[in-house]
Amino acid sequence: MASLFSGALQLTDLDDFIGPSQDCIKPMKVDKKPGSGVAKIHIEDDGSYFQVSQDGGMRKLEKAKISLNDCLACSGCITSAESVLITQQSHEELRKILNANKAAEPDHRKLVVASVSPQSVASLAARFQLNPTDTARKLTSFFKKIGVHYVFDTAFSRNFSLIESQREFVQRFRSQADSRQALPVLASTCPGWICYAEKTHSSLLLPHLSTARSPQQVMGALVKDFFAQQQHLTPDRLYHVTVMPCYDKKLEASRPDFFNQEFQTRDVDCVITTGEVFRLLEEEGVSLPDLEPAPLDALSSYVSAEEPTSHRGGGSGGYLEHVFRHAARELFGIDMAEVTYKPLRNKDFQEVTLERDGQVLLHFATAYGFRNIQNLVQKLKRGRCPYHYVEVMACPSGCLNGGGQLGAPDGRSKELLQQVGQLYREVRTQLPEDAPGVLELYGHWLQGEGSDKASRLLHTRYHAVEGAGSGFSIKW
Repeated sequence: MASLFSGALQLTDLDDFIGPSQDCIKPMKVDKKPGSGVAKIHIEDDGSYFQVSQDGGMRKLEKAKISLNDCLACSGCITSAESVLITQQSHEELRKILNANKAAEPDHRKLVVASVSPQSVASLAARFQLNPTDTARKLTSFFKKIGVHYVFDTAFSRNFSLIESQREFVQRFRSQADSRQALPVLASTCPGWICYAEKTHSSLLLPHLSTARSPQQVMGALVKDFFAQQQHLTPDRLYHVTVMPCYDKKLEASRPDFFNQEFQTRDVDCVITTGEVFRLLEEEGVSLPDLEPAPLDALSSYVSAEEPTSHRGGGSGGYLEHVFRHAARELFGIDMAEVTYKPLRNKDFQEVTLERDGQVLLHFATAYGFRNIQNLVQKLKRGRCPYHYVEVMACPSGCLNGGGQLGAPDGRSKELLQQVGQLYREVRTQLPEDAPGVLELYGHWLQGEGSDKASRLLHTRYHAVEGAGSGFSIKW
């Protein structure tokens, strides 16, 4: 079966599909009853397993259930079957929640919030031949038609992710004399890349990862913390679904780091891809162009969000460009009017440099796709990585080409990607610090930049996953 995850996860022991000869290495808990001796296992024609005790009694055995958290906690494959993800995070699950919400008593209903990524909007705009603003507004109308109460643009949460990435880089650059592993900083917004780093080269890569949360998980904090307070609700009374360009985002939302133990709820309850939104439209018999547009919602009175916004610097969020410009200004007092990219071996591996009087002050790079990630890892292993910052993405061409995006019906994928990129760039851009409501929320919600609350809600941690000595591990 074809894998839906990014290329960095489709490799031997990191692939999402287990063949018949491969076993899940997750240890299973077996409850032993006192006094039980040797027993036989009998398999029925329908595949059911029965334990046959010494006295001839038979007991049907339950099937082992592996959750998404179990999969993330092990060093083998990502999931033992794609049905694990499809069951827990899918458009069918969203439909089930919405139907249950309509049937519930008013006091037991949840407030349903959808957060939509700019990359997904661009993909849908290309399919329906609409501009991005109309697409976002019509999508808002559709979600509200099926029972969603609020629809937000994740470009707003990306403002916080970019600002935190900028601040973190400057801090690490200034402290590089005290820490050999402070640089290079490796962008961490791509969950496929993070999963690969944690499971294959954790000791080498984890110290270099940026701790800034991705836009999806910043939005999770905004919805389940700030917005919940605004609505006078506890976090578990909100159901938060995001629309994302890749399947790897389902893995990110399921990380234990983004689970609220007190209220037993996730920051993001469900992730559906652009393709799953398209299937929802088809199943509902709705043509997106025929819908009346509706304005996007604002998280608070501080925020103006009736139309989508974006950021400069490419279809994966513009992390390199924003960090580069900010660092040039903060560290060297240089304002960059333009950022010039120099392609290296291929278009997915490019460099950006800041020079003064022949001296290289900053050296940044983008590394998209597993081939370029492999080259980056080799440079780090040999101690020959010349970069201060690298924007890393698992998918070739970045997030606009995510596995959850809509494919070209006629097979002309290259032309479609160009069209999606053009539509993505049509959206009005702004500096993250200039976005309405951002500085106000830093003050009123987060108690200031650099506060403990900002660190807790806008940053995360990574965890080395110990290998189990699998015979089909990656060889370099």
